[in-house]
Amino acid sequence: MTPWLVRLMRPFIRRGLQKQKIRSVEVRGIEHCRKAIDAPAGVLITSNHSFHYDSYVLIETSHRVNRAFHFLTAWQVFEMGKWFDRWMLQRHGCYSINREANDVQAFKTSVEILQKSDHPLVIFPEGDIYHHNDHVSPFRDGAAAIALSAAKRSERPVLFLPCALKAFYLSDPSPALKELMNQLESTLYWRPQSEKGLTERIYRFAEGLLALKELEYLNQPQSGAIPDRVKGLASEVLRGLEEKHGINRPAEEIPERVKELRRAVIVARDKVSMTADQRAALNFDMEELFFVIQLYSYPGNYVAQKPVIERIAETLDKFEEDVLRAVYPGIRGDRHVVVQFGEPVTVPNGREGKPSVADWTNRFEQQVQSLLDEINAHPPESYE
Repeated sequence: MTPWLVRLMRPFIRRGLQKQKIRSVEVRGIEHCRKAIDAPAGVLITSNHSFHYDSYVLIETSHRVNRAFHFLTAWQVFEMGKWFDRWMLQRHGCYSINREANDVQAFKTSVEILQKSDHPLVIFPEGDIYHHNDHVSPFRDGAAAIALSAAKRSERPVLFLPCALKAFYLSDPSPALKELMNQLESTLYWRPQSEKGLTERIYRFAEGLLALKELEYLNQPQSGAIPDRVKGLASEVLRGLEEKHGINRPAEEIPERVKELRRAVIVARDKVSMTADQRAALNFDMEELFFVIQLYSYPGNYVAQKPVIERIAETLDKFEEDVLRAVYPGIRGDRHVVVQFGEPVTVPNGREGKPSVADWTNRFEQQVQSLLDEINAHPPESYE
């Protein structure tokens, strides 16, 4: 990290936010962040992974507390960038992790930052962007494991600082969303259902798409509620892969089952003595796991529960990525982002009993979800 360069680059970060039509950033509970930073402690910020470029929002937030943040970053972000992009990411405190493997170096670096650095560390424990911002997806246990390991080894306290992010539209994106919906319907060779509302069109399209995938995997479309059908299809795909790779006691949550299978596939792919057909079969397995994560990212009842424009837009953004193969979804309206910090919490050092990684993972998740609920209970004035 190069703090002076982070400060120098602030206008470029703001320009990046403007390109994403993020016109304003509101930071709530900033006193909690300042309190944690001012304490002689390591600070771990855990946030929901709400939308693309949410790290830019947190970099802007770091300027407001006058302390640059470290970011644990998926290695793919570095892979996609040019050499200058990678260099600039590192200067902004970003370092990579391979989430599908046991990345010992990333773990050690994270622990060392919490032990010694004056700068907070940001981790997005959801791992991926699922495009259902109001609901936190199950947190992976890496953040809690890092925090507990650092607290055990550190001579100073380690603080957990929960954080939630939520984007609200300042301008109505409906006209552009309707045009996107037309494009999506055309992929199924439907005529545009423009006489219907967006919510109804989303569910008709989702059911048509799901029926096609059920026909592919299960030989016939299934009946029942969409959430049950989505979960059933994902579980059936995982069950076949777990049987193939000898996983007899799979995890309960779909993201953890996918993670375990990814590890097994990566280990198998690293074997030297492998035919082209065997490698192609393993690559296909990886594609199947990506498909399961796509399924998981559609809760099924997200829009129906609360058909506000943000949920409608998030769902269509996800369709744009998965069906139209967009690298990033289009930005169709000006947005205002709320950042909400909670009270910092001291992570136990293990001297009074061994703390549970699972318990602290749940605690991280619940705290962030509570902050999201608080944002929605007190939206920006124009949304009340």
